[in-house]
Amino acid sequence: MHHEALRNWIRQAEADEGERHDRPTSEMVEENRRLRREVAELRWANEILKAASAYFAAELDPTRRRS
Repeated sequence: MHHEALRNWIRQAEADEGERHDRPTSEMVEENRRLRREVAELRWANEILKAASAYFAAELDPTRRRS
């Protein structure tokens, strides 16, 4: 095992126990990951809704020429 890996594990354990405040706890890191995924999904859904809205708005436009 590399000594830096062990040092990082110790630092993380100290952060998780509240002994260090210079790095996020494991719980905070996991929450950030979950929130990033959720934001990405919501942005994707928002883009789909924008495209659908534009499509249906064009369909309902009375000035639109029908072919």
